[in-house]
Amino acid sequence: VQLQASGGGLVHAGGSLRLSCAASGRAFGAYGMGWFRQAPGKERDFAAAISRSGGSTKYADSVKGRFTIFRDNVKNTVYLQMNSLKPEDSAIYFCAAARNALDIVVISPQSFGSWGPGTQVTVSS
Repeated sequence: VQLQASGGGLVHAGGSLRLSCAASGRAFGAYGMGWFRQAPGKERDFAAAISRSGGSTKYADSVKGRFTIFRDNVKNTVYLQMNSLKPEDSAIYFCAAARNALDIVVISPQSFGSWGPGTQVTVSS
């Protein structure tokens, strides 16, 4: 599957952004999806994930209550709504598609087989 993330940009602390990840190349609705982020000099960290049906989600503690992941299996797109943004949310955000076609939520990077090129999010203080 090919993934293309968009929606990143520069926002003031407390602001909001919505990231989109459009998928093509295989049955989007058959696989779980996830968002990861990587700040300069740091490892790529899990942010949010969603099952293939959209019925289950998981979030990193650092974003819980502020970020929402959801998907539209008709539009082959997964979204990450980010509210109450903080400077520490600044990173490159990557979307990823799970390797296995199970209706569960996976969060380890090794569970994802396809990755998009990422979109930059910068939150100013």
